[in-house]
Amino acid sequence: MNLEELRGEIDRVDDALAPLLAQRMELASQVAQAKMADGEQVHHPAREQEVLQRICKNAPEGLHQPLNMIYRTVFLANRARQHRLMVEAEETSPLRQQLAAALERGQGDPWPVGASVACQGVEGAFSHIAARNMFDQPRILSMHEFDMVFRAVEQGLCNFGVLPIENTTYGSVMRVYDLLRKHKCSIVRAIRLPVRHCLLSNERFLKDITEIWSHEQALRQCDSFIQKLGDRVTTHVCDNTAIAAKRAAQEDRPGVAVVSSVECAELYGLNVLKHDIQDRSDNQTRFICITKQAMIPPRANKSSVLISLANHAGALAEILQMIAGMEINLTKLTNLPVLGNALDAVFYLDMECDATAPNYPIMIEKLARHCAQLDVLGSYEEITPARDEQTRCDSLG
Repeated sequence: MNLEELRGEIDRVDDALAPLLAQRMELASQVAQAKMADGEQVHHPAREQEVLQRICKNAPEGLHQPLNMIYRTVFLANRARQHRLMVEAEETSPLRQQLAAALERGQGDPWPVGASVACQGVEGAFSHIAARNMFDQPRILSMHEFDMVFRAVEQGLCNFGVLPIENTTYGSVMRVYDLLRKHKCSIVRAIRLPVRHCLLSNERFLKDITEIWSHEQALRQCDSFIQKLGDRVTTHVCDNTAIAAKRAAQEDRPGVAVVSSVECAELYGLNVLKHDIQDRSDNQTRFICITKQAMIPPRANKSSVLISLANHAGALAEILQMIAGMEINLTKLTNLPVLGNALDAVFYLDMECDATAPNYPIMIEKLARHCAQLDVLGSYEEITPARDEQTRCDSLG
């Protein structure tokens, strides 16, 4: 047979398989009804293994692995159908009640003018710039550490907190991920801002610089520029780029420069020795906004969740297949360490989906039923700065 004839044969096999697969899915639906009546769980690993063994026993040896993969996908689709039917049969659940309450709290205008916002760093820090892009005339409370931002929100000292969570050059800010797991705060907004670093100093000439101070991430984002200065220049880590600039201005030590923003040069009276010293021209930092109580604001198009999975082969693959099957765009997947427990795997996920849609709670609960544990960290809108603020950020860093 030629190629076209072979493809015709494959089409005929597919046409015969499709009704059988549909029949199997319908039987899976009936199994779900029986499981609900008997109070059984959806996942039955022993039954699946029994089916695999029977199928592979009667198949040629070379087909064992492909059949194993195919049937595991079929099992996943069947379980997804059963989970959906069980979730839809329930009138409510604690998880759906939480999501409904969050949606109600997000109605109206959740972004008041003059909102109190906690940020790490002093005036001129990039978190401050992000807060001004998220809110109209915010009252910013400067905090020394990320943990203090979370505690200020939890204790009601402010309405919101703004923190960096990832950078296109440096990657994830793991300390913030750890704090999201530790504290009961909810992500309600996010923004991506361009980061343009400058070299600032009381000195007037680059040749006189012997030390560079800044935040660890800022130093790494400018590694190529700093390396070109040679061994005569040493680097020193500070808590924040703006703190470094303020300290350099106050101490006025000879030979000291900082990696910071143009705004900090204006605030603290420093000279700009060099603009745009970051390694990447597309350098961006993503900031999140947190609150004490979860809310789903209008136009919430993104959700962040933590999932815990049993540490066995295929556990993560099944979750990813389920997310794809629900036509959800997964934009971030990060493995987080679990201290003192090597048996579980914890992952941070960012997903694009309409969190205000009626089927959103059902989708989240369906996903939760496939995980050992699922925590919704927040459903929110990721905004972009206005054109004038975009230009300002490009000049400020």
